[in-house]
Amino acid sequence: MPTTQATLTPKDIRARIESVPRVRLAHLPTPLEPLPRFSEALGGPTVFIKRDDCTGLAFGGNKTRHNEFLLADALEKGADMLVWGAGVQSNNCRQTVASCAKLGLDVHLVLGRGHSDEIQGNLLLDHILGATYEIVDAPVGPELDDLITETADKFRAQGRKVYNWDRDIVRGKAAVSYTLCMAELVEQLEDQAVSPDAFYTCSAGSTGAGLALGKAALGVDGPLINMLPIHWPWDEPEDMAVLANEAAELIDVPYRLTADDIIVDDTCIGPGYGVPTAEGMEAIALLARTEGILVESTYTGKALAGLIQHVRDGRYSPDQSIIFIHTGGTPALFATREDIVRMMPARTLSS
Repeated sequence: MPTTQATLTPKDIRARIESVPRVRLAHLPTPLEPLPRFSEALGGPTVFIKRDDCTGLAFGGNKTRHNEFLLADALEKGADMLVWGAGVQSNNCRQTVASCAKLGLDVHLVLGRGHSDEIQGNLLLDHILGATYEIVDAPVGPELDDLITETADKFRAQGRKVYNWDRDIVRGKAAVSYTLCMAELVEQLEDQAVSPDAFYTCSAGSTGAGLALGKAALGVDGPLINMLPIHWPWDEPEDMAVLANEAAELIDVPYRLTADDIIVDDTCIGPGYGVPTAEGMEAIALLARTEGILVESTYTGKALAGLIQHVRDGRYSPDQSIIFIHTGGTPALFATREDIVRMMPARTLSS
């Protein structure tokens, strides 16, 4: 269990975060909305959605919150350029390129070849937003991280002041943003008189770590279930606890988490990272066709599929409430259109 002093309030969290460098990029607070038709289609419980797809900057998403702290750190260090990277359809990179455009920083992307390398979806937006980029044959993870570092060093040798993706440096700072998000969410839950029985999101890193820290510090009941989109070559709960504790140190919060405080679920990853699944496609269609809200097949669709499966398994009664934290990523839908057409039949009118 978390090591606690006394439960903090959202106001306390905000005050502590004021000490951390931050540049305002996101449209906050993001909405918290009930999903009545989606919930009815599941037969209960009542599902609410935290709309972090609405953070702004090139179709929004969770990384815009992260970048408020990461780009502030880059500016404080005198950077004139970012070297970033992930998969070729990276939501992270798309939002980071948009953040750099807003702040006048150059950005170069090192992108791991993926399910589709067509200039579509997030990659098309990277192109429009003005990033330079290269596509490499390296999987997302340590191998790609090494290539990003090598590329950053090449730019430094040319005299550029580079701030680059470094897993050990950026992730704890990024987690701070989702501790703040949990404070924001708690205020909205109080305003709407909602007492949730569980929280779901898609995370294997900073987002879930920050939410877990905020949940502990604010004394929020109910499990936070992190649906994994990928298996990292390390223990995810242990790693996320480390990130939460790094964030706690940054904002001087007297809470420390262990791996036992982090819940992860890997049952919806399917054949692999970025590979669409039938369950994910069903989740995308169900939310779109009942509420007009879009999720995608790599992250949020698989996380929503996990929530749906848990409801169908009888984990929750119809009178309970669940919060789904939507972390964005909808531009990637356009890069998976062939899978969508193949795996998601169009609706037809009955005669």
